[in-house]
Amino acid sequence: MKITVELSDSEIREICRVTGEKKKGPAIRRLVGDALLRMRRERLAQKFIHAEWGVEFNDMEATDTADRASDQRDAERWRR
Repeated sequence: MKITVELSDSEIREICRVTGEKKKGPAIRRLVGDALLRMRRERLAQKFIHAEWGVEFNDMEATDTADRASDQRDAERWRR
């Protein structure tokens, strides 16, 4: 789909610089694509922050305890 937008020369130069593209079309396409991706990621992060989504770590305490014990054994072996 084609659209027409009016941007100043300085905005186009900055868009090209920021995206690393030399041509205007690909630079604008990349800028819009990157902005959309960033917005999607932000929405996803907000779902975790606001507890709409979550992750359960079953047996996390037991795993942490086992890891600490293993680290302690390794440290003791190293000192010998």
